[in-house]
Amino acid sequence: MSTNMQVMVAGENQQVQWQHRARPEVGAHEVLIKVAYSGMNRADLMQLAGHYPPPPGASDVLGLEVSGIVYAVGAKVSSVQVGDKVCALLAGGGYAEFVAVPASQVLPVPNGMELAQAAGICEVFATAWYNVYGIACAQPGEKVLVHAAASGVGQALLQLARERGNPTFATAGSVEKLTQAKQLGAEACWNRRDGSFVDAVKAWGGADIILDPVAGDYLHWNQQVLNQDGRLIVIGLMGGRTAEIDAGRLLMKRQRIIGSTLRSQPLTVKAKIMADLYNHVWPLFEQQKITANIDGIVPVGEVTGAFQRLRDNATQGKLILVW
Repeated sequence: MSTNMQVMVAGENQQVQWQHRARPEVGAHEVLIKVAYSGMNRADLMQLAGHYPPPPGASDVLGLEVSGIVYAVGAKVSSVQVGDKVCALLAGGGYAEFVAVPASQVLPVPNGMELAQAAGICEVFATAWYNVYGIACAQPGEKVLVHAAASGVGQALLQLARERGNPTFATAGSVEKLTQAKQLGAEACWNRRDGSFVDAVKAWGGADIILDPVAGDYLHWNQQVLNQDGRLIVIGLMGGRTAEIDAGRLLMKRQRIIGSTLRSQPLTVKAKIMADLYNHVWPLFEQQKITANIDGIVPVGEVTGAFQRLRDNATQGKLILVW
């Protein structure tokens, strides 16, 4: 078998560039995965645009999650074996035929789940879990405002919150997306095309926690609906990187505004997140209490069109590339 492989990197004009590279060597604490499916994320779109470079030491190959078959294991790895079906969280390298991953970021595919679906669960459920139940320390009964609720992360959070006793308010940009949000457990919804969500969320009782991939003008609105001791977690810049903040409201209501990225977290943090997913989230998949919400499975040769769908916000859930 050839030791070369095909990969995708960020090229010119925000387009994918195909390259041939040597297959990765597997380190002592790593797992080499023969990739079957690659999960697509908005972070990949940002990397294509030159706004989200890989952290130091990470692969420049696009892709933050995969599923596939274990091809080789390092000398110090005992958690998986050659031939196992696995999924993995990556700092980069997922848009490739093979990827080497620290073993602590590799999990078995949940029982009863297909490999295609498994390619779309690590990044979104890790993001939802880490930010809301890790950083924000959500307690049962606390109310959560979920922006971009039809995104992969939004859908993951709606399901986790439903199962863990946290009421949710969802915002999204179409009736269809909001209908889906309600099906996943949202108590109330707001169509962002109708303007500010402030009055609607206040009428719902405000939010104790907000997960916001938008920023921009949303930050000022978020502050207005954030309850006493509320936590606002900003995970993206879809609405722009500058915003006005009410410092008086920040102080008097003891609000916390926290910026958060998953990709650049150290290995120890990612290992803890993956262990939490295996202990708290994987059982929910296996009990069929939550699902991987996949919008579509796309051949890798059609990746350009798939990226355009992400740019156009024309998805409800994850897009998955099949190799």
